[in-house]
Amino acid sequence: MKVLAAYMLARLGGNTNPSADDLKRILGAVGAEIDGHRIELFLSKVNGKNIDELVTFGKEKLASVPSVGDTSAAAPPAIVQETKEEKVEEEEEDDGPDIFDLFGPDN
Repeated sequence: MKVLAAYMLARLGGNTNPSADDLKRILGAVGAEIDGHRIELFLSKVNGKNIDELVTFGKEKLASVPSVGDTSAAAPPAIVQETKEEKVEEEEEDDGPDIFDLFGPDN
């Protein structure tokens, strides 16, 4: 991720084809660990490809991944069932006002 972030920062800065040295300078400027092998691997994977198309493709792939907020898909059925039972119990406890008391006591 650090290498990708450095690459994108270089691109945002106007460098349309960042080199390994460019990425090393960016990572070094923020005190990040520099792994030359990862940088070379990343650059070999994106070499000759349109980075804007890669980002669009990545967004489409990520759209199919369940989001963090949707825990029902990942939760085991027993936990989901317990949660539903707890909600039912909470609703039963709150009876609200007694509608028969609206007209006063029976005398």
